[in-house]
Order: sequence, then C-alpha cells, then structure tokens
Amino acid sequence: MNMNNGFPKGFMWGGAIAANQAEGAWNVDGKGLSVADVATYKPNVDLKNYAKHMSIDSETVQRAAEDTSDKWHPKRRGIDFYHRYKEDLALFAEMGFKTLRVSIAWSRIFPTGEEADPNEKGLQFYEDLFNEMKRLNIEPIVTLSHYEMPLSLSLKYNGWVDRRVIDDFVRFSKVCFKRYSHLVKYWLTFNEIDSIHRHPFTTAGIIPDQCEEGKEEQEIYQALHHQFVASALVTKDCHEIIKGSQVGCMITKLTTYPRTCDPLDVELTLKKNLENNFYADVQVFGTYPKLILRDLELRGINIDFKENDLEIMKEHTVDFVSFSYYMSMTESGDKNAERTPGNTVLGVKNPYLKSTDWGWQIDPKGLKISLIELYDRYNVPLMIVENGMGAKDEIQNGEIHDPYRIAYFKSHFKAMKEAINEGVDLIAYTSWGAIDIVSASTSQMSKRYGFIYVDQDDEGNGTMERIKKDSFYWYKEVIESNGENL
Repeated sequence: MNMNNGFPKGFMWGGAIAANQAEGAWNVDGKGLSVADVATYKPNVDLKNYAKHMSIDSETVQRAAEDTSDKWHPKRRGIDFYHRYKEDLALFAEMGFKTLRVSIAWSRIFPTGEEADPNEKGLQFYEDLFNEMKRLNIEPIVTLSHYEMPLSLSLKYNGWVDRRVIDDFVRFSKVCFKRYSHLVKYWLTFNEIDSIHRHPFTTAGIIPDQCEEGKEEQEIYQALHHQFVASALVTKDCHEIIKGSQVGCMITKLTTYPRTCDPLDVELTLKKNLENNFYADVQVFGTYPKLILRDLELRGINIDFKENDLEIMKEHTVDFVSFSYYMSMTESGDKNAERTPGNTVLGVKNPYLKSTDWGWQIDPKGLKISLIELYDRYNVPLMIVENGMGAKDEIQNGEIHDPYRIAYFKSHFKAMKEAINEGVDLIAYTSWGAIDIVSASTSQMSKRYGFIYVDQDDEGNGTMERIKKDSFYWYKEVIESNGENL
C-alpha cells in the first residue's frame, strides 16, 4: 500500500495503441484479413453518430473483403507501425515510457484462425517488437484480443457465437505465451469485453444479419459467455506457462450519474452502473451476478452453459482490473433529455461538464470516482489502460500546440493522485493513444489522441512524418517527476 502522497515508486507511466489501428501492413508477411480490415471510413456520416459509423451487414463485409485497396479502409494503413516501430519506440523511450500497451493481431499469427501451425513471420514481428521494448526498458502490456479477430472466423461461424472459436483463441494465446514467456509479464484477455453489445462485429465478429431472426441479443450474450470461458482458460494457461505472469480483464468504465435526484433517474442510473460492472464481476469473482441472471431471465435470454463452464470461470479469475476511461454520462427517465455521444455510447448530457469536438464530456472527477468505486468493489490492483481526448490538431510553423490536451491530462492525473492518496492501488497508466493512430469508431486520422503527430489525413495522404507536440515534452516531465510536476 502506498502510504506516501502521490504516485507510488515504480508506477508504470506509458501509452497504448492497438495493432489494428497502428500497424498497417494488412496484407504483408502472410497476415490474414481481420474484422478491422473491413472497417470502412464514412466521410458523409455525422461524426457523433457512432452506430452508423460502426454498423455492418453481410453485403458490406463481402464487398470490403473483395476490395484489394486501402482507400476506404484506413485500418489497413494504420500509421505503418509495422515498419516504423523502432522509430516510434525511440520516441516513446525519449518521453520516458516505463510501459507500452500493444495488442497482437491474431490474424498475423493464424491468418484464418484455424491453421494447424502459426505463421512464423507474424510471431517473429512481435518477438522483435518486444525485444526492442526490452532494450529500451519499456514493459509490454499485451492485449490478446483487441478488435482484430480473423475475418474468416466471423464469416464461417458468425464469430464468437460459435463455441468452436474458444479453442481457436486458446490455441492462439498458448502460442503467444510460449513464444514470449521471457519477454511479456502483463497480459490482457479481451479489450473492452462489454463493447460486444455496442459493436458486436468489431468486438466478436458477429454480423447481425447472420443471427437467427429475433435472437440477436440472445446470440450476443452467448458469444459473450464464450469469451468469458476463453478468458478463464487463457488465464489458466498463462499462469502455468509464464511463472509470475499477471493477467487482467479490460472493461469500458462508463461511470453514470443520475441526471437529477428524481428517484426514477437514480434507479435507472443504478441499473446502468450494475450492468457496466457485470463484465469485471464475472472475471474477478468468477460468477455471474444474481441480478444479471434474473434480468436475462426476465428478458427471455437463455445462455447455454456447458458442464464445467462455471467451475472454469470460478477457478481462473484475473489478477488485476484494467479499464478505459474517457468520459462520464448521466441517465434520466425524461425521454426528451438531450443526449450526447461518448465512447461508442450515447448518454444524457451533463450541464456541468465541457465536451470535446466529438461530443465526449470531460470529467476528471469521474475518473477519481471510478477508481474508488472499482477498488472498493474488487480489491485488486487497477490499471488505467486507455484515457485521453480526440481533437483536431493543427501544424503551425512545423509545431503543434495542444494546450487543450495538456489541460485534459493534467486534470485527470490530479484526480488519479487524489484516488491513490485515498488508498486506491493503481499500478499503471497508459494514455490512448501514445501517437496519432486511426480512430476505432470513425476510422479517421483527424481525430488525434497522441503526443506525437503523424502526417496523414483521413484519406491516407501525407508523408507519415512523426512530429512531437507540446504535450510530448509536458508528459516527459510528468514521467520524469513521477507525477509530481504537472
């Protein structure tokens, strides 16, 4: 327990990216198509309409899979991290990163997900990446499934709806644990596992029109259950293969307040927060919450539990909880209350908060509240593995001045510090993203999160040159002083 004031000694400061948004090289060295490779940039859709940006159907997927260019599929380009990772890691090391959260693209290792043997070139890429990180004293935190499952498993089985995908994922994970046992200690199973309801295709390869008619919700919950079982199985394998390894779950923290003290607003908010906690509850406590089971029963949703599923989940729980936190929301029984977007969700607008260009409300106090709530509930170490703001950055005389980003981080770091001082065991912080990458929801480059500017526009034009923003130098000082110099 940290009894001093401020960030504990050895606190892991860093940043985060995902393979599908950064690597590019979508058809290089034997990589197979992933669900991210068919995500389409939609320039004429309102930026705040995430449902439209992430909507998918069989015809769109088929058309995108047959398209051999990257013009409308920016995640195929990313920022070419695949070829430029040494240059980017050197910049992260210059900032003083202690850790970097990355993901392994499943379809680089198993192009269709079902091969008997892994793709050696894919394995070698990540070995080289982790070795370079080790050389620079940057600790990897590695996500096994970050919105990039092989497209083939989606087309063949409707993704995680089919139980067979569990075995494919376990095989892939085991290969990674064995290959990188000497290089990676911290692992995350599924990125924002709860997001399966918001974008089932991106998260679990589910194409809604391939679900049985009227059974889409049922099939999504079944797929989620398969991911819970898979998460427990790979946690077991990781602990056995890599001595001293730590495995975490990863959830979207969607902290919600009542819009007013009307008891209806309070009740709706309570239920929303219980639902948000459900995903970590299963992975930390190893059981489905009774209220969630009752809610599913009332909604006529029946999950098919196989023999031993619950025992496996109970026996192989995670070591820590990691989460993304970008904004908070409010909830109201008033049907006419103004709604505003957040991290691929809509919530009722909070009049006390400012918003980003994309409508996400900025709430550092909400991060402190989230940390206290999560630590009180789970009593395991916490990691904030995504936090940041998407903004339009402008180059002026070769420089990028981003005081708005510095102000965002400064206020959130103060909130983290307060939570730590009040007893929360927070061990790592990785901002999203460490460098500008393609946006997960809108597939844009112009929605920039990084400390490092990448010269590329939404259509893929640009030199890909990396330019340090003002926030780069500011974050460097934060890390150097272990959060004392904000």
